Amino acid sequence: MSTSTIEKVSCLIIGSGPAGYTAAIYASRANLNPVLYQGIQPGGQLTITTEVENYPGYPDGVQGPEMMVQFEQQAKRMGADIRYGLATKVDFSVQPYRIWIDEEKEMLADAVIIATGASAKWLGLESEQRLNGYGVSACAVCDGFFFRNKEVAIVGAGDTAAEEALYLSKLCTTVHMIVRKGQMRASKVMQDRVLATPNIKIYWNSETEEILGEQKTEAVRIRNTQSNEKTVIPVSGFFVAIGHQPNSDIFKGWLDMDEAGYIQTIPGTSKTNIEGVFASGDVQDKIYRQAVTAAGSGCMAALDAERYLGAKGLH
Repeated sequence: MSTSTIEKVSCLIIGSGPAGYTAAIYASRANLNPVLYQGIQPGGQLTITTEVENYPGYPDGVQGPEMMVQFEQQAKRMGADIRYGLATKVDFSVQPYRIWIDEEKEMLADAVIIATGASAKWLGLESEQRLNGYGVSACAVCDGFFFRNKEVAIVGAGDTAAEEALYLSKLCTTVHMIVRKGQMRASKVMQDRVLATPNIKIYWNSETEEILGEQKTEAVRIRNTQSNEKTVIPVSGFFVAIGHQPNSDIFKGWLDMDEAGYIQTIPGTSKTNIEGVFASGDVQDKIYRQAVTAAGSGCMAALDAERYLGAKGLH
């Protein structure tokens, strides 16, 4: 590893969704001169979302990628130094903290704001990736609207899947819910609601074999794991609701996390178990996972970082 390029900054922001960019806006206005590394997916999950209709301030809605460009432009206008690069390793044992970018460049930072987000878990089918954005989605709340009065399928058995199936049932004619086992993992109250909804049809002990369609989603082929019987269900939309994976691997061993890998923060703050390291957005939020809540927590992280640096006499 090359250590020839070492750079020292006051505030380093890792990640570039609504949380990262909002943190950059606030940190810039506080004269922290933040450097933000965008990571593997500049703009985060919203860049694979088409229409965003639930973010305040956009009465006609906005395209997800366009909104993230606007967030980035606003952060740049405030003076944030926004760079392309991926944080690949950290050392939080001594201050200033050390963060490696793309395995070669070394950054030293007095305060670190983590906004690395979470990624939707996928089934791992070739057809799922090929048709992603063409009827295949991992967010019913984001994309359900586009399937009004159509038939859709959803795969999953937890609270999120149940919640999204109920949401889709209000928009779509029929929701075909594909459940891998003979029961759901969802809470009793959510299961009861799903079972009481007449236009949700549940397929127990079923696995998705293939999503069918050339240019767009047209059907899904499922297999009953007990009888081996295969069924083709014509659908216009296919929603994957099997959970999210927080992008927190490089912080393992340093920061407190829950069993799923979400970074734990002190309630009501963005503070982690290491002073001067703050976490915001979906990497620490498994409950709400919305652009507006991520942006709010990015603001909290920047304000927490500013107070921390001020108290330490570093700002």
